[in-house]
Amino acid sequence: MIQSPYLLFLGDAPDPLAAKVAQGIRDWRPEFAVGQLRLPGCKADMKIPDMTLDEARAAGAKTLVIGVANRGGVISDSWMSVLVEALEKGFDIASGLHTLLRDQQPLVAAAARAGASLHDVRLPDRPYPIANGETRTGKRCLAVGTDCSVGKMYTALAMEKEMTARGMKASFRATGQTGILITGGGVPLDAVVADFMAGSIETLTPDNDADHWDLIEGQGSLFHVSYSGVTMALVHGGQPDALVLCHEPTRPHMRGLPGYQLPSLEALRDVALQLAQVANPDCKVVGISVNTSGMTPEEGDAYLASLEAEMGLPAVDPFRQGAGRLVDALDGI
Repeated sequence: MIQSPYLLFLGDAPDPLAAKVAQGIRDWRPEFAVGQLRLPGCKADMKIPDMTLDEARAAGAKTLVIGVANRGGVISDSWMSVLVEALEKGFDIASGLHTLLRDQQPLVAAAARAGASLHDVRLPDRPYPIANGETRTGKRCLAVGTDCSVGKMYTALAMEKEMTARGMKASFRATGQTGILITGGGVPLDAVVADFMAGSIETLTPDNDADHWDLIEGQGSLFHVSYSGVTMALVHGGQPDALVLCHEPTRPHMRGLPGYQLPSLEALRDVALQLAQVANPDCKVVGISVNTSGMTPEEGDAYLASLEAEMGLPAVDPFRQGAGRLVDALDGI
């Protein structure tokens, strides 16, 4: 078990999106986030107290969580001295990076000396089968995006929160490191061997009550040439009954790909639905989730209204406005 509360380590994150792990914890488990530790040049800020390691220990923090999700998921050399010092001061360390803590000899040695624990969240904890595509009982909703980091996890979490408040049967199904740190379990999908990715999602979303909804955390984008593989595994392994389209409208290009523009929501709707209907012919697109944090509330409301008129689907910012209308759109499925 990863002990809470946490000190969120932002390192030298070059922009706020690079610290999306910390952002997700702060937004969805604020009681876990005692403070943040930033290195010189860090351009992310969770708007919680900056703390030294000693200050965080005095405030009760038990685990230093690496809150950065950088390209390639690597542990920077510039972080190592801080991580070793954290272990020596009694912190456990949790990480969702591809570079594993357990493979870093200075960290392994420091943890052994201090009796501390290293938690690699992005490491499958069981073998998974190859997907079989057999129909499962229960219902499933998948968030799919025009790009990476556009709000797919936030959409699924917001829908689960709304459905739980209504007394509906619903479970958020985490498929990435941030979701796993928030909820305590899930599948680190991009660390699963390719042949077993879709099967891992079948395992994550098994047979359930007929009126139970799994809200599956989306990953990547079908249109992102770096990360489309994880999206395909979710689309087919998840066998969704419903798709929610997710978008962030202020970006100049795909995340990490300056030469690629974001697809239109119409293109996402058509491509995602066609692929989803391979595994579930009854799948439907039910709504649009937009991250309007880069707009004023007035601009965001106007944009959502225009989308709704153009596409004939409810369009909301679930983090700012709540996910009620997206949940309403599941009625009858």
